[in-house]
Amino acid sequence: MSRHILAAWRGFLLIASLLFGALRFAATSLRQLLSGRRVTPLQRAEWMHFCGRMVLAALGVRYRVEGPTPAGSTLIAANHLSYLDIVIFSAALPAAFVARHDIGSWPGFGPLARMGGAIFVDRIRRVSAWETAEEMTQRLAAKVPVVLFPEGTSTDGSDVLRFHSTLFAPAVEAALPVVPAAVFYETSDTGAERDLCWYGDEAFLPHLLRVLRVEGFTAVVRFGSPEIYLDRQTAAWRSHDAVSAMRSNKQGLV
Repeated sequence: MSRHILAAWRGFLLIASLLFGALRFAATSLRQLLSGRRVTPLQRAEWMHFCGRMVLAALGVRYRVEGPTPAGSTLIAANHLSYLDIVIFSAALPAAFVARHDIGSWPGFGPLARMGGAIFVDRIRRVSAWETAEEMTQRLAAKVPVVLFPEGTSTDGSDVLRFHSTLFAPAVEAALPVVPAAVFYETSDTGAERDLCWYGDEAFLPHLLRVLRVEGFTAVVRFGSPEIYLDRQTAAWRSHDAVSAMRSNKQGLV
């Protein structure tokens, strides 16, 4: 199968999976409405878990989880390689995500992120961080793990940028565990991880088309050990060091 045909087929499967996911959420919402209740944060996270696995299958992306998978009221601090990380972490576990505010307006992925209870942050507006922290506190109180990408941007994977400490506050103030997590992209052909990363000024659609044409792609999520911190600065730099160490040791857990 040529790469153009492969990309077209995966594109069809992606659209079909997004539509099916939306229908599944509508059915869940209707059941809750008829019973006089609203869709809970945990139900949204579990729905995202289902959709994450379905979307990765449509994209032809395999995934592997290493280390104990976090659950319950836990903050997960991870490096960030592209918008695909949200889908990859969704496949790995039911969770809520802190994401860039503009993702909510993306076709396809944006509505799914909103349905899944994503927490959007506008890093230009200082007050947005505190609004985001309040939403994170609510998700954690509902025993939903929250995935945070504290670098504040996606990268080419060559280095783990400094972790911003502000959004560690909800976990620190509630004495909840923080789990470092490293995400990797592995290719089975001649490509490199950097070829799959979405960073800089690259537009969304050209990157997605490139991903659809990749014949072999495995995403790896590696979870470290949970820690409880007394202040957010320590939480940020210790988590950063742990993620950097896991990224450096690609052959196994640290």
